[in-house]
Amino acid sequence: MSKTSQQNTTTEANGISVIHTQAHTSGLQQVPQLVPVSPGGGGKAVPPSKQGKKNSSVDRNSDEYRQRRERNNMAVKKSRLKSKQKAQDTLQRVNQLKEENERLEAKIKLLTKELSVLKDLFLEHAHNLADNVQPLGTENTTTNPDNTGQ
Repeated sequence: MSKTSQQNTTTEANGISVIHTQAHTSGLQQVPQLVPVSPGGGGKAVPPSKQGKKNSSVDRNSDEYRQRRERNNMAVKKSRLKSKQKAQDTLQRVNQLKEENERLEAKIKLLTKELSVLKDLFLEHAHNLADNVQPLGTENTTTNPDNTGQ
């Protein structure tokens, strides 16, 4: 089996050279290669699916075009409504969190005051207990009836 190939280069209007290679070996397919015309890579290679859309003119009066536009308009409206609803939900959540934060800060202030009062009461009670308790070495032993001195 001998392999022979032939190259054919064409330049399109968008500045892309397409090199077609024809191989005479069985089982190989012809694959176009996209190469920029200028050596600096002046243009971008455009996929075939996008090329067809640019070149074909759209009949704006056709039913298909009208249906596409209507579907697109509905999708845009739906997207904008969804975005607006999401923004409103976020704003509502922010307001709820602000209110909850204010309530929690007020509760912190109240509990801090309560803690301060309870500390003062505890310290006062501890001080009173300390005043009422006599030191261990100062008990009165002279009034003990068991000691008669005999």
